[in-house]
Amino acid sequence: MQRSIQLLSGTGDIVAGLLCSMSDRHLEDFETIWKGVLRATEQPDSYWSWDYKLRQGNQESRYEAYAIEVDSLTQGLMFLETQWHRSQLPQRYPLVYVEALAVAPWNRRRLEDPPYLRGVGRTLLLFARQRSLELGYSGRVGLHALPESEEFYRRNQMPEYDPDPDKEGLVYFEYGVLRR
Repeated sequence: MQRSIQLLSGTGDIVAGLLCSMSDRHLEDFETIWKGVLRATEQPDSYWSWDYKLRQGNQESRYEAYAIEVDSLTQGLMFLETQWHRSQLPQRYPLVYVEALAVAPWNRRRLEDPPYLRGVGRTLLLFARQRSLELGYSGRVGLHALPESEEFYRRNQMPEYDPDPDKEGLVYFEYGVLRR
C-alpha cells in the first residue's frame, strides 16, 4: 500500500511524502537513527518494539503497520489493530485501535521548534480514520494516549474520556462516526 501525501516543512513549505506499509527499511531508520535520539531525550516511546509491531503486521491480518517517508527517510510510524477492539462507549461499536503512533524526533515540537516537518502525526491519525471507513467502522478510532501526547489528540479534536485503570491510567480518546 502506498499513498502520496503532502506535509508542511517547519517553515511552511509543502513537502511531498509517501504513506506506505511499514517495511524493514522503516524499522532500520527507527533502530539506527530515531532510537538513540529518543533515548537521549528521554522520550516515553523510546523503548517501543517496532520490530515486534512490524512482525505482527506481517503475520496477523488484524494488525497493520504503516510509515510516512519523505526523501526516503522515515518520518512517522503507526501500528493499528483492526478487528478485535470495540468502542469503550456504551454502544461498543467496532473500531480501529491505534496501538502506537510515533513521529521522528526532529518532527516533535517539544524537541525541535520549529519541527522539520509538521503534520506527520495528524496525517497518520487521519489515515487511521480512513482505514476505519474502509473497514466499515464509520470512521471510529480509539487509542490510549501517553501523557505527553494528550494535548496532540486534543488539538486534533479527538474526544477525550476518563483515564483507563486497565491501561495504566492512560487517558482514552475516541473518534466517533465521521459525518460527511
